[in-house]
Amino acid sequence: MKQALIIIDIQEAFFLDSQQNLWNDEAIIKNINTVITWARHNEVPIIFIQHTDANEDDDFAFGQPGWALYHGLLRQEQDKVIQKTTWDAFYQTELAQYLKEQHIDQLIFAGAQTEFCLDTTIRSAFSHGYHHNILVEDAHSTLDSHVLAAPQIIQHHESVWHNRFVQIQPIGGLQNAD
Repeated sequence: MKQALIIIDIQEAFFLDSQQNLWNDEAIIKNINTVITWARHNEVPIIFIQHTDANEDDDFAFGQPGWALYHGLLRQEQDKVIQKTTWDAFYQTELAQYLKEQHIDQLIFAGAQTEFCLDTTIRSAFSHGYHHNILVEDAHSTLDSHVLAAPQIIQHHESVWHNRFVQIQPIGGLQNAD
């Protein structure tokens, strides 16, 4: 299966204010960069999804400091960047067409936020016919909500997704994903 790595919404907004940092952010970035390095070594295309809010005052609005992809990512010029305006990276973007043109069969996911854009895009990918996807364990995160702490949100979503919408694999398991 031809794979693509999709990294969702790892943007500066999650690192500008310590009150809004992703849970376990340093480890998450380290793990995402490990997956990026693995992808480059295995010639797996890398796609960065960048949330772009229509409200020009929002941290994720085009041109705002928080809108930029996080400076600590191992991004290179040849990596594809796709902007989205909703929680679904497929909705009214070029993602589906790009994956088709690249003959991609399997998506490998990492990113943020677990219960919003990552969840919506993982489910949408399944609806678009991608039924053998992978979520890299410990390479996605979120913020605490008013109801649950970030680790609880992550655990809940992983239990819903696993063996339904994605296979959850540790970083070391990617060597067996080819």
